Amino acid sequence: MDRGSATIWVLAACVLIALAGTVAVLRTEAVLARHRAESAADLAALAAAGRIGVGADYCAAARAIASADGAVLGRCVPALDAGGRSGTVIVRVRASVRLPVVGTRTVTATARAGRLRTGAVGPDRGG
Repeated sequence: MDRGSATIWVLAACVLIALAGTVAVLRTEAVLARHRAESAADLAALAAAGRIGVGADYCAAARAIASADGAVLGRCVPALDAGGRSGTVIVRVRASVRLPVVGTRTVTATARAGRLRTGAVGPDRGG
């Protein structure tokens, strides 16, 4: 009566292991895609902030860096002081990722970077 039941149990265990492996791969790919989008947003924000006080092409610098990282600049909002020599830039980027089984998904990330005015006192500048 129990003849062949071990085969069923082995097959069930193999299916369960394959399913767990697939879920682990999907989760890992999703986390990596999120990290890549966050890195692209950080670098794009830094590039835009680097243009503060130098030129008015903040978003063009952010777009170029985001594109080089395989992302698309979705939003770029500079907030400058009255003189235009210091301020912050907030960027949002989108990146597409192709996940096995699930298909293509979009990941978004937001970052902010800024340039302090010369001689500014803050927590990281001794004040």
